Amino acid sequence: MPQTLQLPTPRVFVPLLSPARWKGAYGGRGSGKSHFFAEQVVAKHIGQPGARGVCIREVQKTLRESAKRLIEDKIQSLGVGSMFDVQREQINTPGGGTIIFQGMQDHTAESIKSLEGFDYAWVEEAQTLSDRSLELLRPTIRKEGSELWFSWNPRTKRDPVDALLRGGKLPSSAAVVRANYADNPFFPKVLDEERQFDKDNIPERYGHIWLGEYEPVGLGAYYANEIIAAREQKRITNVPYQSNFTVDTWWDIGVSDDTSIWLVQYAGKEIHLVDFITDHGEAPAYYVDEIRKRVRQNGCSMGEAILPHDAYARQSATGSSYADVLHTLGVDTRRAPNELVMTGINAARQIFGRCWFDEGRCELGLEALGNYRKEWDDDKRTWKGKPLHDWASHPADAFRYGAITKTAPRNKTQPKNLSPKIAIV
Repeated sequence: MPQTLQLPTPRVFVPLLSPARWKGAYGGRGSGKSHFFAEQVVAKHIGQPGARGVCIREVQKTLRESAKRLIEDKIQSLGVGSMFDVQREQINTPGGGTIIFQGMQDHTAESIKSLEGFDYAWVEEAQTLSDRSLELLRPTIRKEGSELWFSWNPRTKRDPVDALLRGGKLPSSAAVVRANYADNPFFPKVLDEERQFDKDNIPERYGHIWLGEYEPVGLGAYYANEIIAAREQKRITNVPYQSNFTVDTWWDIGVSDDTSIWLVQYAGKEIHLVDFITDHGEAPAYYVDEIRKRVRQNGCSMGEAILPHDAYARQSATGSSYADVLHTLGVDTRRAPNELVMTGINAARQIFGRCWFDEGRCELGLEALGNYRKEWDDDKRTWKGKPLHDWASHPADAFRYGAITKTAPRNKTQPKNLSPKIAIV
């Protein structure tokens, strides 16, 4: 027989107590988001015997990385241990129900179908959920009255969960709240001491860690100090095009992923990054048209395009390279030196202090530079000696190619590849 569990609930979470297809809680550390949802898991299975639920993370290598221990602790602290059967890999619940724990990266389009009859899915650390995982999960939890719960500390507005539940129009039947430590009446003193320490010692990350603000730079970010310095020195601001000046472009070319392009002007020793373009699945002519449109609107002319080394590789199917195609479109190109990645990163650090970024037009590019980071080794619990390849890689690579070309001795760069003299109107 269904029972009701009385729970002391912080006021900030009250909107999440009513039925809704989508429920989300985002914010900083110590807000009680995970504790709230863990208690709701327990209450769900007591009030709805036979319910089936799944607790999800993007990556879950072991159960230690899941919400299982927290739910077990809630079962005991709420005094309902006799109603649940805690197994090694799942928790059996009243009325023949169950709670299971899974990583979305382990699922395929076929295997995810095993969750079709579940009553809810709780995605913890939802900021790490990929587009693919969200696309698989949404139509799978389809039972009448089923719910999708998300708890996360925002990193960037590009994260799929942020785009879905904070990016403009919400899905119908959605309840989303922002919760921080100040909203938690049970916020412990020991965490308040940690909070104050971070406020005093790492103020540049305090807003992200404790207030649920977007991450200014990612952990392990290669350009963390450079981005912070640029903001402090107000070099991230309104940087207008300088009319009658040329605009160079720094490219990273994607085949199955993003192509990213920085639009750059030079003012003495200063490097003005006035615009940024990124897209995927488009032909070279699309990007050239986009660049020309922006350049002409601002009374400028096109300079040279700095391209990665592999842009000059000829394709067996066509006999032409990407650079060849740009030449036919009237673009002068220069090949970036084919150096080690870390050499390019150091070159980027070398020029960063001379760079001025337009805050609005270069927003996505700046966000990428702040999140271009080392790959983490879970087994060794340390950073690997190479960058993580994700969405931030392409804008950062384009920046790196431009930097290493500008800092290399002239005889180390390849000669210019001048375009044919084609009239472009």
